[in-house]
Amino acid sequence: MSTGIVIAIVVIAAIIFGLIVVLTTSRSSEVRGAGALSRETRSRNSKANISDAAPSGRDVEAQAAVRSTAVVKAAPVEVAPWVAPDEEALGVSRRMFFNRATVTLLSISVGSFGASVVGFLWKGADGGFGSKINAGKVDDVVQLIRQNKGFLYLSEARAWVTEYPKDAIGKGKAVYGGQAPVFSGMQAGIVALYQKCPHLGCRVPECKSSQWFECPCHGSQYNRVGEKKGGPAPRGMDRFGVSVANGVLIIDTGSVFAGPSIGVNTTGQEAEGPHCVGGGKH
Repeated sequence: MSTGIVIAIVVIAAIIFGLIVVLTTSRSSEVRGAGALSRETRSRNSKANISDAAPSGRDVEAQAAVRSTAVVKAAPVEVAPWVAPDEEALGVSRRMFFNRATVTLLSISVGSFGASVVGFLWKGADGGFGSKINAGKVDDVVQLIRQNKGFLYLSEARAWVTEYPKDAIGKGKAVYGGQAPVFSGMQAGIVALYQKCPHLGCRVPECKSSQWFECPCHGSQYNRVGEKKGGPAPRGMDRFGVSVANGVLIIDTGSVFAGPSIGVNTTGQEAEGPHCVGGGKH
């Protein structure tokens, strides 16, 4: 084999070997690049690992000690000096309070009492007892009296209403002429008698059998027009003034007229049947 061929083979072999070495080195570098980090990356990661690492127990204790021993100074506050209250002023205020409370309570009491007195004395303010009561038409009232066998009770007026006989007007005038409102009613044929017994104030009911008023408390008895017939009463039944306006009967309960004295009997009526209460004779 000639020298030229041998040199050519050696050169080709050297070239091939060089290519193999280059390729192997390049492949090794690529593998290291894929599986390893650069120096900057390793340095940056190292710093990050240091900063992200959990603090040690000593670090925590040290930080806690710093926080616990740290003192925050508050801003200074000015405190007003204490001044004792004026005892005399307190006494005056206390006295003023009790005085005003006493005056207020007294005023309320007096005002309430005054209102009650005014309400009692100012009769008829509400149109009830103590005022003028509209009893209705005279003819209707007379009819009701007769339907109730001689007696008609009007609760609003607290009165018994009965008929006064026309043939007794002459005698009635001699007894009741001084009580014009009462005699005016008699002239209209009506008597309005207060329900209370003049003896002790019991409510006197009618006795339809005797046709008298007979008190169940102590036995006082009165004829149908309220004139005393028996018992302990000091006089006949008290009565109200009566007037007639446009055929309407008005009973004035604002004034009470004293009943006739014992022994008056203008109608001459005697008991017409058995008594409901003992004390009288039939």
